[in-house]
Amino acid sequence: MRNSYLLLILTFLFVTAGQAQQKDVTVEEIYQGKFRTEGLDALRSMKNGKEYTVLNRLRGRGINRIDKYDYQTLEQTATLFSSADFEELNSFSSYEFSDDESKILLATEVSPIFRHSFLAIYYVYDIASKTLIKISDQKIQEPKFSPNNTEIAFAKDNNLHLFSIETNQTKQITKDGQKNKIINGITDWVYEEEFAFVRAYEWNSDGTKIGFLRFDETNVPEFSMDVYGSALYQTQEVFKYPKAGEENAKVSLHIYDAKTSEIDRIDLGNAYYIPRIKWMNNPKHLSVQTINRHQNHLTLHEVDATNNTVRVLLEEKDTAYVDITDNLTFLADDSFIWSSEQDGFNHIYMYSADGPLMNQITKGDWEVTNYYGYDQNEDRIYYQSTENGSINRGVYSVDSSGGDKKKLAVQVGTNNADFSADFTYFINTFSSATTPPIYTLHTALTGKKVKNIKDNSGLLGQLSQYKIATKEFSTISVNGNDLNMYMIKPNDFDASKKYPLLMYQYSGPGSQNVSNKWNSANDYWHQMLVSQGYVVACVDGRGTGFKGREFKKVTYLNLVKFETEDQIQAAKQLSELPYIDENRTGIWGWSYGGHMATNCLLKGNDVFETAIAVAPVTSWRFYDTIYTERFMRTPAENPGGYDDNSPFNYPELLKGNYLLVHGSGDDNVHVQHSMRMIEALIQADKQFEWAIYPDKNHGIYGGNTRIHLFNKMTDFIKNKL
Repeated sequence: MRNSYLLLILTFLFVTAGQAQQKDVTVEEIYQGKFRTEGLDALRSMKNGKEYTVLNRLRGRGINRIDKYDYQTLEQTATLFSSADFEELNSFSSYEFSDDESKILLATEVSPIFRHSFLAIYYVYDIASKTLIKISDQKIQEPKFSPNNTEIAFAKDNNLHLFSIETNQTKQITKDGQKNKIINGITDWVYEEEFAFVRAYEWNSDGTKIGFLRFDETNVPEFSMDVYGSALYQTQEVFKYPKAGEENAKVSLHIYDAKTSEIDRIDLGNAYYIPRIKWMNNPKHLSVQTINRHQNHLTLHEVDATNNTVRVLLEEKDTAYVDITDNLTFLADDSFIWSSEQDGFNHIYMYSADGPLMNQITKGDWEVTNYYGYDQNEDRIYYQSTENGSINRGVYSVDSSGGDKKKLAVQVGTNNADFSADFTYFINTFSSATTPPIYTLHTALTGKKVKNIKDNSGLLGQLSQYKIATKEFSTISVNGNDLNMYMIKPNDFDASKKYPLLMYQYSGPGSQNVSNKWNSANDYWHQMLVSQGYVVACVDGRGTGFKGREFKKVTYLNLVKFETEDQIQAAKQLSELPYIDENRTGIWGWSYGGHMATNCLLKGNDVFETAIAVAPVTSWRFYDTIYTERFMRTPAENPGGYDDNSPFNYPELLKGNYLLVHGSGDDNVHVQHSMRMIEALIQADKQFEWAIYPDKNHGIYGGNTRIHLFNKMTDFIKNKL
């Protein structure tokens, strides 16, 4: 009770201490971690459901530890591993347990590849014997314990391998892997980026078989990037990148038999993409999701690994596209839980083991935003949703019939749960626009809070020394839709004065910027600008998420068109407010948001005076197949959709102040996008400002980079808006 009371007091001070706040937030403080929140890093529930582990980083001493805690008491009961005990392993960045929790897989010396993928040196630590075994002297990818805890599968040089923990011997499973040609067990660039997974292999439940995907990239066009580095000559990074309308990798499904070492190819007919594979509880049955190139017809298959026959369990079609999720869950009898937008909102459904629908579990004009799992003993399904408003998130449970719904954590803001393995407890993380993350322990059946674990009251106390303004949530009626919006005004706001307006957005399909949760780095930058006399606003227009299928998919075949219209109209309406200076309106965004900022400045040149575009798309013709064709089909099918909203096709519309920023090493939105925009503006004789960050990827970070970038953006705003 005392901790809760203290937190309320600090929250009150944070929100109301306008006169006491003295300092402006600085870019340096933001990107040097001054306002970093405390959390529970790499939280894992132990299988007994009574304990959990956390990765604790002793930053001042350079030591990482895996510590075990008791759910009921929250007391630390053991340190399972400490990097201080092993000279050969100075630190590690992640960990995974074997199925019997007797061993731990540790990653160190991590080298990023793309957004999700990385290479690393891996060790196996035996908890009982306290011994450490290195899997390979070379860096490898995506190792995974076998279910019997005696072997580890991993990928290296585009091939799958097996490492025996008992003998320290490695066996190569596939032999045909070759860079920029054949990949076994690891996804290619476009699958990693757009289907959001890297490990493309899975053990079955008894460790007798491995299902894996093979990518034949032979005919996929190559993209190359110069890497400038610090040597006399630059090098070149060459990788396969299928742009919209181009050929994709040919993907096939294979099953490796651990006893015979034989590999069988599974005939999936004319399957184009294979975005998910997952073994069922029956070790002989593998589920496989396939989807066509247009991504509007998804099929869930069951493969019988004893005879390699395939049957269809479920099909889902949409006039626009079907989203890929990780919500598929098999129950003990291999009946399964699935999520779908088939009734217009994302909800949870239950199907029999043979495929027919048993019932729709959740219903309503709201969206399920996270599926946590199913407790078969209690017949409870746990999920997160927008039932308490599309900008908020609550945690709920319901039985498999859809009845007996319980509110477990629904405080206004964002609640996210992490359940114990046996669903006895969950740790809830709550935050809002005024409250940094609070971690509390709850009983899963009732939602009753058991104990406070950790809060960030110290950060709130620290922020009371700064000029932090309140984020005000509302809606704005634009083009026939009530759009979610937030606005931040200076603490000394005077309605009789005129303020410049800076709008921020992303606007991509299914995204959300207007959400009631704690600050991101961008929020702190906005606070800095607000403290210096700007009003910042953000509006989630058509095409964004969590308001139903129709609202999200209205932009199908016309990406950026309706989104741009909404931002322009919202800016017009906000500029009519008596305290907004209609002659000082700016907009900025990153990636999709950079595309939006550019389009708004050009097509809304009578509304916006200033725009900043960071790593923008400037033509969907340059972007990858899976993402772009999901929303646009191919350029041959939809040329107008690709070209009518490509800003380098109308550079003559530029009237205002424009800053264009890109990283030269961006493997995602290639610097080609900005180079084409730059050339178009030059030939149209339009003056603008631009910056290229050498060798930086889509995130444009590393060393002093973010500080330099946001100081540049700050100066541009101050000078031009």
